[in-house]
Amino acid sequence: MQERKRTILIGVAGGSSSGKTSVCEQIMKQISEVESQQNRVDVISMSSFYRELTSEEQLKAREGLFDFDHPDAFDFAQLHQTLSDVRSGKTVSVPLYNKAANQQDPAKQKDLALVDVLLVEGILLFYCSKVRDLLDVKLFVDCDSDTRLARRVRTDLNQGRDLETVLQSYTRFVKPAFEEFCQPTKKYADLILPRGADNSVAVDIMALHVRDCVQGAGASGQPGGLGGGGQPGRRQRSLQRHLSESTNKLQAARPH
Repeated sequence: MQERKRTILIGVAGGSSSGKTSVCEQIMKQISEVESQQNRVDVISMSSFYRELTSEEQLKAREGLFDFDHPDAFDFAQLHQTLSDVRSGKTVSVPLYNKAANQQDPAKQKDLALVDVLLVEGILLFYCSKVRDLLDVKLFVDCDSDTRLARRVRTDLNQGRDLETVLQSYTRFVKPAFEEFCQPTKKYADLILPRGADNSVAVDIMALHVRDCVQGAGASGQPGGLGGGGQPGRRQRSLQRHLSESTNKLQAARPH
């Protein structure tokens, strides 16, 4: 009997409101359209791994005075354990985060079973080396600060927060945390995506690369061309090949 392929873990990091979720949705859509009969693709957010707040911290959170963008806000040990279990083929349940209540919702969970490709998105996904080392492919969504702020304001206002609180939170927590903790992790990315989901060429490259990795997975359980037991050089060459192919297509399509 052929051994089941090991789950491919794709990490998508980037600043708050940079477009990580949209990038994941686009990659999922492209992979699912081609691989729907063979592979299951799913996505989880790092927000599911916020640690439990103390009563004092809950009060601060309700007043907009708790820093959810700081590494101390996350339970990296639980995130690492969950990804390790998924990677080894175990069925896991991931709690969904209730932003309005500032806590995980025990009544709402996502069950992950026999996932072939799992996308994981989060602002500090590359911050912890143990978590980072589990990821087969690491993407960093690079988006300018003005765009991220505009998206953040729009999202928070739609959730009922007032503008003054949103701007205070951004200048006090979000922006400093991005500069100190998130942006430096960009150096760990295998591929940097400028403009996020709007960069259709980069998203196409990533989807092609993942499909190649899934199709190249052998009975050993190791995804072809990826890290985590594979060879980083092969991973980089595969990404470079797709980048070159996409560039050639763009050049060929331009009028001469």
